[in-house]
Amino acid sequence: MIRIRSRARPATRRSRRRLLALGLPTAWGAVAITYKLGCPLAQQNGLGARVVTSAVFFAVGTGLVLHVRRVLLREVRQARRVAGAAQRALLRPLPPRIDGLRVAAAQLSADRGASIGGDLYEVIPTEQGVRVVMGDVRGHGLAAASTAAAVLGSFREAVHDETDLGDVLRRLQRALARHLREHAGDEQRSSGREPDTPVAEEFVTLLLLEIRGDGTLHVLNCGHPWPYLLGAGRAVPLAASEPLPPLGPFPLPAELPAEPCGRLRPGDALFLHTDGAEEARDDHGRFFPLADVLTEAVRGTPVCPQTVLRTVLAQLLRHTGKSPADDVALLVLRNDRCPHAPHAGPPVGHRTHRVT
Repeated sequence: MIRIRSRARPATRRSRRRLLALGLPTAWGAVAITYKLGCPLAQQNGLGARVVTSAVFFAVGTGLVLHVRRVLLREVRQARRVAGAAQRALLRPLPPRIDGLRVAAAQLSADRGASIGGDLYEVIPTEQGVRVVMGDVRGHGLAAASTAAAVLGSFREAVHDETDLGDVLRRLQRALARHLREHAGDEQRSSGREPDTPVAEEFVTLLLLEIRGDGTLHVLNCGHPWPYLLGAGRAVPLAASEPLPPLGPFPLPAELPAEPCGRLRPGDALFLHTDGAEEARDDHGRFFPLADVLTEAVRGTPVCPQTVLRTVLAQLLRHTGKSPADDVALLVLRNDRCPHAPHAGPPVGHRTHRVT
């Protein structure tokens, strides 16, 4: 009985709010009509009567406007709460430290008022090392959020189940293909026509990165911008070879060996980003000078992920006039491990759960 009552109370409160939302405008309208039809003063044409009538209707109109404003503000606050919950579920807040790595991340949506978009990132410690994904769904804003959620959900499971980074990528490809087919079928059933964007034209650029206990880096790149290696006052693109095509339109090759691309030494950092950062333009059409901004951010001081992130975001918003045309995701990882300390990863058979 207690459970039934606890479930019924929210419904009762919602019903009361709906009645109140309808009742107040009805009451104000009834006051105006009653005054106009039933008050003798409203039937007179004198100056005093007109002033009183105007005052009555002004008060009624003001009450209606204030009521509508209050309702709209309540709806906006509710929408923001829902958007915040969706963002926390899609892009979970990353802890400041993950398995000896200092972490900082940020995301901007190109859609005004939207807090989530088509960019995605995640950092998860596994038995093989810390595995990272950075991706960019075709399009931006809320329309791409469901595809980003499908890819992220698959990544969060696959990194624990698959020992090989290539097998993780294959899992993401299958999850994306399944999601796009289901999404296209839902659109066709709801509208009775073919979807505006065919499944064959949807894609996701993706970067998979594995940072092992000794700092060794292995990467698989599917059409995504290469990260930058930050350290000793420099910002160098970490390009291993020609990237694979984006996920979606093309099948993956039969062999998918993760490419070694150097080592992340203690004190050095990686800067991962989506193309919304490098391709951002100002009013004159000039691209955002990301490499120069990164070099300036790490010049003369030890690399601080939070400082790098704040510097890039501030310069990016200044460059675009605080209105980027595409979604932007940024992720900074600094190696804070001791040079000779053993890797303290999760024990065999253990799945790490992060408290955020």
